[in-house]
Amino acid sequence: MTQTPTRPQATARFTVPAKHPMVTVLGSGDSLLRVIEKAFPSTDIHVRGNEVSATGEPREVALVQRLFDEMMLVLRTGAPMTEDAVERSIAMLRDEEQGAETPAEVLTQNILSSRGRTIRPKTLNQKRYVDAIDKHTVVFGIGPAGTGKTYLAMAKAVQALQSKQVNRIILTRPAVEAGERLGFLPGTLYEKIDPYLRPLYDALHDMLDPDSIPRLMAAGTIEVAPLAYMRGRTLNDAFIILDEAQNTSPEQMKMFLTRLGFDSKIVITGDITQVDLPGGTKSGLRQVREILEGVEDVHFSLLTSNDVVRHKLVGRIVDAYEQYDSRNESTPR
Repeated sequence: MTQTPTRPQATARFTVPAKHPMVTVLGSGDSLLRVIEKAFPSTDIHVRGNEVSATGEPREVALVQRLFDEMMLVLRTGAPMTEDAVERSIAMLRDEEQGAETPAEVLTQNILSSRGRTIRPKTLNQKRYVDAIDKHTVVFGIGPAGTGKTYLAMAKAVQALQSKQVNRIILTRPAVEAGERLGFLPGTLYEKIDPYLRPLYDALHDMLDPDSIPRLMAAGTIEVAPLAYMRGRTLNDAFIILDEAQNTSPEQMKMFLTRLGFDSKIVITGDITQVDLPGGTKSGLRQVREILEGVEDVHFSLLTSNDVVRHKLVGRIVDAYEQYDSRNESTPR
């Protein structure tokens, strides 16, 4: 009778410093520990006092050890560990192609602190996107809904304004949305435009004292306007964000990019799977990558469903739609 060879086992022990209550490491009601146990089902993880031990396959045990090291680095900065942060840390550690960045470096990079909360990247791609905004004059953030493309760009814009790197923020969107046209909305032009710009206002309210926003807008320090209002202007000393750029025509995209003035920075965000342009109109965002790929000081950051930071179900919905689209594209009609 042939016996199945036993796999080699390894054990690692990790002591949590006394200054860190175990609840910050294990979570309320051991919620973080349960996330770790679910991610490493073949590894026995035990907690006794302030010591954690892990026994199992050497590679998995080494990952658990690294995970606790990263969690402690995050906690030392004062940043909290959440179930989501633990799951993202595990995903980063398992990703062989993640590069030099560690989970702690990603999760502790503070972009902006406002109204009692700190805005940070939550995934590796988000960190690389934020870093690209620092390094390049023109950055494209392309990816599905919920990946933080616009929100992180807005945080960088507010940071640049507060640190006096720029004198003003300009936020713009093409006035085209799913099936609606401005002519059918009631009110003045600005009242008609408002529904399209509302997401940008909402993000500003997260990042600035709401009472200061009307004052900053009246002074021209913050401008929120439809893309058509950019024509014929040169935008100097500004942080400019073009949101929903998949709904620009190639001509509009060229017009916008050529508004760039001195000491300015442009971030363009969009989702090329959500084009709402009339049938037959080509998306300027889809075309621009073919034109500008490789141009110095222009960077394309690609985010995926793995970077969705809304409800977990949003990432699964994005994946399901991508699979459906790929099936239908390959099916002859």
